[in-house]
Amino acid sequence: MIAGKTFANRRGEKLDSAYHEATREGVLVVLAHGVTGNKDRPLLVKLATELAARGWPCLRISYSGNGESGGDFRDATITKESEDLRDLLDQLPAGLKIAYIGHSMGGAVGLLTTPLDERIRVLVTLAGMVHTGEFVDREFGEVVPGEGFMWDDEDCPLSRKYVDDLESIGDLLDEASQLRVPYLLLHGDADDVVPPSDSEDAHAAARVKERDLVVFPGAGHSFEEIGAAELAAPVDAWLGRYL
Repeated sequence: MIAGKTFANRRGEKLDSAYHEATREGVLVVLAHGVTGNKDRPLLVKLATELAARGWPCLRISYSGNGESGGDFRDATITKESEDLRDLLDQLPAGLKIAYIGHSMGGAVGLLTTPLDERIRVLVTLAGMVHTGEFVDREFGEVVPGEGFMWDDEDCPLSRKYVDDLESIGDLLDEASQLRVPYLLLHGDADDVVPPSDSEDAHAAARVKERDLVVFPGAGHSFEEIGAAELAAPVDAWLGRYL
């Protein structure tokens, strides 16, 4: 059973979650947020609610250091969140067919994790971050790690761990080329946080035949301009085909 279940990472830090019950059996869609986000971001709630209405059980999660999860935000990196994701998968019922949907940095977490974990059967990214070094330089290059904040939000200090992790990763094109599962990329062409070229480059780098890139005209980073049904439609079709 997943409803009411609590999760933690290998450090004992709680991983806050919300479960959407649905009719399909033996499958689960895990949805995760980007940097400074959490499981209750409107995009994740909107998409999970719509997918559940179409029969897909969904689990929204907050990575450690974010939202109501345990841990310190300053420790939240792509590498640590990849560990969180694998720790969560360890605590799910055996035999579930799992799809992972990640927004922004959560997409980077999916790209890093999926080639390493065969339990993820389908990968979907929403405005997925791919060029991590470019992102941290573009968005926070003038902020002093350990002193300043992400986008001037005092609840989101910019840590040296975060900067070093994203710069060390550099990009996730090699990981995209190593994917062996169906890969769906969604991006808005008006995204001013993660450029659509990130998804275009990952799509081009991927070798798996079952891949597709859907671009939403006029949509920004959080897809606020796109209704729930329109956003969920390609995801629903992809899950129905491959999960």
